[in-house]
Amino acid sequence: MDIKTAQKDMRTAYYGGGTGALVSGTVWLMAGVLAYAAEPRTAIIAFLIGGMFIFPLSAGLDKLLGRSGKHAKDNPLGPLALEGTVMMMLGILIALATLYSGLQLFFPAMLMVIAGRYLTFGTLYGMKLYWVFAAALAVAGFIIFRWGLPFYSGGLIGGVIEIVFAFLLMAGSKRMDA
Repeated sequence: MDIKTAQKDMRTAYYGGGTGALVSGTVWLMAGVLAYAAEPRTAIIAFLIGGMFIFPLSAGLDKLLGRSGKHAKDNPLGPLALEGTVMMMLGILIALATLYSGLQLFFPAMLMVIAGRYLTFGTLYGMKLYWVFAAALAVAGFIIFRWGLPFYSGGLIGGVIEIVFAFLLMAGSKRMDA
């Protein structure tokens, strides 16, 4: 399988990754609301637990939308998806370590971690839009940190960015594979 075919297989199976971004954005928004309405600890726990369900929920959503939610077994990009997941999990540990210096760095650090993961999705799905998506998340993380925005703003801003790009990714995937 050549790279273009492998990328098309990924786009087709996972709706360009848009369903994952939609579920992820919902998790970010939930964490932001909890950080505002409850307490930061509750938001962080909900964020981490919700994050564990992003892939299974998005795969289910893929199926509801007529996609397979599973790439071909012989897709050579499969290992890149796994490697990106491992990199993200290591990044989550770094984000958690920021909690030792206070809460303010957690969401900005997570925005940077997820931005890095989405950079690899540009190759995984063959969609340069992921570079813009990653840049938006990274810039948001920097601004939240630099301007000292309230803790909850990271969850809310991250969620809005993810959801906006989710629909852009699904539309782009549909257009590329029409």
